[in-house]
Amino acid sequence: MKKTVVATLLIGTALLAACSSDDAQKEQQTDSAAQHEHSMANTQQNGPMDHEQLVLKDNTGTATLTFPEILEPDSKKGNNVEYSLAAQSGTTELFKGYETTTYGYNGSLLGPTLRLKEGQHVTIHLKNELPEATTFHWHGLEVSGKADGGPHALIEPGEEKTIQFTVTQQAATLWYHPHPMGNTAQQVYKGLAGLLYIDDAKTTTLDLPRDYGENDFPIVLQDRAFADGKQLDYSAVANIDGTYGDTMMINGVINPALKTDKQLVRLRILNGSNARNYLFHFDNDMSFTQIATDGGLLNKPVKTKELLLGAGERAEILVDLSQVKGDRVSLVDDKDVVLLPIELSKKTATASTSTNLNEIRVDKSLEKQEPTKVVKMEGMRENVTINGKKFDENRVDFTQKKGVTEVWEIENAITDEGGMIHPFHIHGTQFLVLSVNGEKPEPSLQGYKDTITLQPGQKARIAVKFPYAGMYMFHCHILEHEDNGMMGQIEVK
Repeated sequence: MKKTVVATLLIGTALLAACSSDDAQKEQQTDSAAQHEHSMANTQQNGPMDHEQLVLKDNTGTATLTFPEILEPDSKKGNNVEYSLAAQSGTTELFKGYETTTYGYNGSLLGPTLRLKEGQHVTIHLKNELPEATTFHWHGLEVSGKADGGPHALIEPGEEKTIQFTVTQQAATLWYHPHPMGNTAQQVYKGLAGLLYIDDAKTTTLDLPRDYGENDFPIVLQDRAFADGKQLDYSAVANIDGTYGDTMMINGVINPALKTDKQLVRLRILNGSNARNYLFHFDNDMSFTQIATDGGLLNKPVKTKELLLGAGERAEILVDLSQVKGDRVSLVDDKDVVLLPIELSKKTATASTSTNLNEIRVDKSLEKQEPTKVVKMEGMRENVTINGKKFDENRVDFTQKKGVTEVWEIENAITDEGGMIHPFHIHGTQFLVLSVNGEKPEPSLQGYKDTITLQPGQKARIAVKFPYAGMYMFHCHILEHEDNGMMGQIEVK
C-alpha cells in the first residue's frame, strides 16, 4: 500500500464503533421526511446526517494484512522517553490506481503503535499539521486532565503542544484518537487513530505470544464507504445515529487477509469503527480464549465462542490455529459476514499458555453500596442526552475526589422513540464492572474497562477511581452521538 505524506510526525492505528436497533432502522425506513430535518452542531461542515446505515460486505481477503510500525522514541535515557507526533493530511493508495485523501499520525493514514512501559516518564511533542483544529486523546490511559486531550485541549492548525506523564497502570492495549467537539466523527473516519501498548514486568514472565506482527497481531477493525474516485467522503454517508460503512478496512488495509502459520496467536482487537458493533465468532465454530479487556489482563483466561465489542472497546484473544483443518478460517460477525480471513501455512506449532494472568480484587463492600453517580443515556438521532442534557463545556456535571472509589450506575434507557446500543466511556480511568442488571458480570467483563457496551434497558454498576486530577469527559462512544452532545464532564480534585 503506497502512502504519500503531506506533513510531519505522530502515532497510532485504530478507530471507533457501534449502535443500532431494529426500532431505529424501522423508523429510518418509514420516516424519511423527519430524517431530513436531522442536524448536528457540525452539520454545516459535514452536511446532512440522514444517510442510511450501510450493510457490511464480506472481506474478500484480496490484500495482505500489514501492521503499523512501532514508533521509535526521539530520545531515551533510563526511564525517560521522548516522542514526536503530528496529525497530518495526505493521500493513500487504498485501491490500485486511486489516491484517497486521508488523515493520519506521522503519515497519511492511521499511525504507528506507541509502546510504553510501566514506570516510564513520557514526553510527547504534539503538532497539528491538519487544515483544521484537533486534539490528541489517549483512550484508556490514566493521565491528568491536562494531558488527556479532551475537547477543551484544542490545537489549532500549525500549533504545537507538549504533554508529560508517568505510566502508572498495568499492561494493556489502549489507543489514541482526536476529540474535538462536534468534529470527532469525521476526523476519525478520515483516518486519525492509533494504538498504544503498555508493557509491564509481570506480563513478560507469562507464557503468552508476544512477538509483534509474528504471533501477536494488532487488529484495528473499521468499516468504511468509498465515494466517487474511491474517496472517503464523510458527508456522503454520515448518519446521526452512527455512520456505517460497507467495506472492511483493517489496520488501514482494504479487504485484507491475515497470513500466518498454524500456531497459537494473540489477536489484540480494537473496534475502531465510528458506530458499528461486532459480535464475532469463527466460521468453523471453534473456541478461542479471551485473556484481556480494555485495561489489561483478566485474572484467568476465559474460553468462549463469541465476543461483543462496541465502539472503542478492545479485547485480547488467543486462537489456537494448529487445530484448524485446512488452510483457511475466518473471523465473522453475527450475520456471518467475513471480517477477517486467516490464511494458514502448513507449518504447525503448538504452545502452552499461562492460566493465572492477573490479581484483580473487587472490594465486596462496593457491591452493596448505593451509587453516588447516576448516568442515564437515552434518546436517538438528535435527541440523544445524558441525564436529559446535552454537553455544555461550561457546565460541570459531577465532581469526585482523586483516589477515592465511587459507585456509578449507568443506564441505557428505552424511551418512547425506542432504544439502541450505547457504548459508555470514561476518560482518565479504568473501572471495574460490579453488576449488570443486578447480576454478576459475565467473565468477559471481569477485568479493567474504560468502555462498556450496554443493550437497551440494561443498567450497570461500576467502581470508578481517578488516580489524577483534572476535567474528564464521559460519553457515548458512538462518535456521532458524542459529537451531538451525548457527553458530560466530571471535575476530579
